[in-house]
Amino acid sequence: MSEADPHPPGAVHQSLRHDSAELHVAGTALYVDDLAEPPGLLNCAFGHAIDGHARIVSLDLDAVRAAPGVVAVYTAADIPGVNDVSPVAGDDRLLAEGVILYPGQPLFLVAATSTRAARAAARLGKPALEPLPALVSIADAAAADSRIEPDQVMHRGDADVALAAAPHRITGRIEMGGQEHFYLEGQAALATPGEQGEIHVLSSTQHPSEIQHLVAKLLGLSHAEVMVEVRRMGGAFGGKETQAAAFAAAAALVAAKTGRPAKFRADRDDDMAATGKRHEFEIGYDVGFDGEGQIAGIRLDFASRCGATADLSPAINDRAMFHADNCYFLPAVEIVSRRLKTHTVSNTAFRGFGGPQGMLGIERVMDAIAAHLGADPLAVRRANLYGPGRDLTPYHMRVEDNVAPELIAELAERADYDRRRAEVAAFNAASPVVKKGLALTPVKFGISFTTTHLNQAGALVLVYADGSIHLNHGGTEMGQGLHTKIAQIVADVFAVPVDMVKVSATRTDKVPNTSATAASSGADLNGMAAFNAATTIRDRLIAFAAGKFGVAPDDIRFTRGGVVAGDEVVPFATLCRMAHLGRISLASTGFYATPDIHYDRTSHSGRPFLYFAYGAALSEVAIDTLTGEHRVLAVDILHDVGRSLNPGIDLGQIEGGFIQGMGWLTTEELVYDDRGRLLTHAPSTYKIPTANDRPRHMQVAIWERGRNAAPTIHRSKAVGEPPFMLAISVFSALTEAVAAAAPGKGLPGLDAPATPERILAAVRELRAR
Repeated sequence: MSEADPHPPGAVHQSLRHDSAELHVAGTALYVDDLAEPPGLLNCAFGHAIDGHARIVSLDLDAVRAAPGVVAVYTAADIPGVNDVSPVAGDDRLLAEGVILYPGQPLFLVAATSTRAARAAARLGKPALEPLPALVSIADAAAADSRIEPDQVMHRGDADVALAAAPHRITGRIEMGGQEHFYLEGQAALATPGEQGEIHVLSSTQHPSEIQHLVAKLLGLSHAEVMVEVRRMGGAFGGKETQAAAFAAAAALVAAKTGRPAKFRADRDDDMAATGKRHEFEIGYDVGFDGEGQIAGIRLDFASRCGATADLSPAINDRAMFHADNCYFLPAVEIVSRRLKTHTVSNTAFRGFGGPQGMLGIERVMDAIAAHLGADPLAVRRANLYGPGRDLTPYHMRVEDNVAPELIAELAERADYDRRRAEVAAFNAASPVVKKGLALTPVKFGISFTTTHLNQAGALVLVYADGSIHLNHGGTEMGQGLHTKIAQIVADVFAVPVDMVKVSATRTDKVPNTSATAASSGADLNGMAAFNAATTIRDRLIAFAAGKFGVAPDDIRFTRGGVVAGDEVVPFATLCRMAHLGRISLASTGFYATPDIHYDRTSHSGRPFLYFAYGAALSEVAIDTLTGEHRVLAVDILHDVGRSLNPGIDLGQIEGGFIQGMGWLTTEELVYDDRGRLLTHAPSTYKIPTANDRPRHMQVAIWERGRNAAPTIHRSKAVGEPPFMLAISVFSALTEAVAAAAPGKGLPGLDAPATPERILAAVRELRAR
């Protein structure tokens, strides 16, 4: 702010800091486990199944009940309502009944006077089990024809004819592992009993309404008798969309049964062993193409490990199919998706929701075509981009906002792709041990829930007589800055500073029937709902001011210097006081439903997305061919966020998403034994990226020409998930580096995550060809 411009700029499109930034830095932001513990608090712990698939013959809990500090022990028989915490299918038991489906499944629930006492007692249960065969891997489930639902097929054109006629045809496959969410704050919930059987639940969840509904069903209550509240989460990434339900329901069960408040704070090892992960995939491809690398026809076979129950696997695997094209036009395509049921913990939502797996498959195809033709992989990618007359997706949605060609061209120029590719080739020719790789890959990610009815949101805005504003909406804050963006939107409506807007905890008794904060749609949905609520109040103020000052409504303007009414300039707070005295309502709800979307799952066709978010990344890596170790040397990112609501927050999301995606593809490896037990269930064995893994050169930029043709809030675009898939450039660069270890021998068989062991094995296999 300068003397010449005494009023700050508009609230939106500004890099304002996160509303909890100072609290985060100081360690004073309150999470569930930080709150003062109420008198009489009980602490909860599950007694988990140690073995995998088995029949429960008996369950001896005498030692558990006799353990120090134990107040109560519950099994499935003690649940007054329905023993189910699933999001859709009704197949997730809070506590096992009759059969153990996977290692780590909760068998019983302990309530004790301390967390330590509850956890110690929970390990004293003595189940008598009859082991049953365990299907653990994708191969196990495929051989047994074990599926959570029938195979799904998406197609357009005649792939068989196109493949048969293509000048070139190759086949191959790629495997990719799952991923642990590794949120900093583990699963946590605090339930407090109220009057007449009511329950209040503080939960670390992305989906408070679903927690409300499931707790009500478990306890035999109405939705109105359960109130769920979320102030913030210490990370989620999809892992608290459905997975938080069991912990909240367990705490609510104890509170309802004992009449005492109950808290569940999961141990990190138990959390990792008993909650779902990103889906593992195996993708096979059969692709035909011409001498320029342009695809004529392709068949893709997707197989994923879904786990023991459905959870969100149908929708996740659908989204993998939706993103099997990424930025590329596939003239004739058939995608077959097999959703396999195993005796492992059910996999679940994770940033990208199946999109990363589908994209990684088609990017491997691009690398395979380039290797077959001896061509530059970027040239092959450009040859296959969507364009005029080549704009129909495999699910028959027309791509109307395609900016991938110009965005890729700009990144390639500003990051000097051609020069650096020549330098990498020269380095590899002179270096016998260390090999480099360089890859530029794009992202096209569809924005909207593919389950149409979830694309709705509500908000509540209250303007007080002193001009301060209270905002509540259905979205949840997990560190992504959603509350900050929504506050900016509301402040902009009234032309007031953002610090006049107070965002309160998300609560089901303020905004009902909300959707999960997921699918990258938090700001799109809740921002528009809050905008509608605030606009309703502003319109009332305009009508009041017009009458008060004797001017036309069109002569009322909200500015940073105050509300202009003809020749009068009235401070916003003064106008609010006047309106209150004039008996004008200064409260409003707002609602928004995403327009122009529809989808027929039976035929896998329609318009499931309102728009697409685009981006591209250029990554340079080096590998040691003697050890398999690698280093990401440099990354350049250009990402389209439309007209950014908050560029500072968006840049943080882009960088964080990229690093998390890099972890999935390089260091994060989930290992199970032959009974389905997770062996990598702690940071000692499961390696997420550290600060040392961030490339020394990392240039992240928002595309200045970004735009959104769709009618989103202030023409912004979603940014939560799309940047995750920019990290595929790292995997493609590693593939190039491995190929450089044995020039002319084709595409290496490198799978993800590209651990040192896998890189070394791929180098040796390639050299042995």
